Amino acid sequence: MSTCVLTFDQNGTGSCLYSEVIDLLTLGSLEVTRATQIEFNNRSQFWEVKDQRNHVLYFSRSRTACLAWEHQDLNR
Repeated sequence: MSTCVLTFDQNGTGSCLYSEVIDLLTLGSLEVTRATQIEFNNRSQFWEVKDQRNHVLYFSRSRTACLAWEHQDLNR
C-alpha cells in the first residue's frame, strides 16, 4: 500500500510529494511547484537531484536511486 504525507502550513497551503493516492483535485484548484528536479550531468556522468536554487542534493549513477531518494526525503 502506498502512503502519501500531506502537510498544511498556518496559511492553509498544503505540500506533498505528488501521488494519486490522494485525489488532490477534490481539495480545489491546484498550484503545482516542483521541489526538486532530476537531471543527468553529462560531465560527471551522474544523475543529480537539484533543489529550486539548482543546488545538488543527491547524486547517483542510477536515476531510479535518485527517484527513491527524492521520494524518501520529500515524504518525511
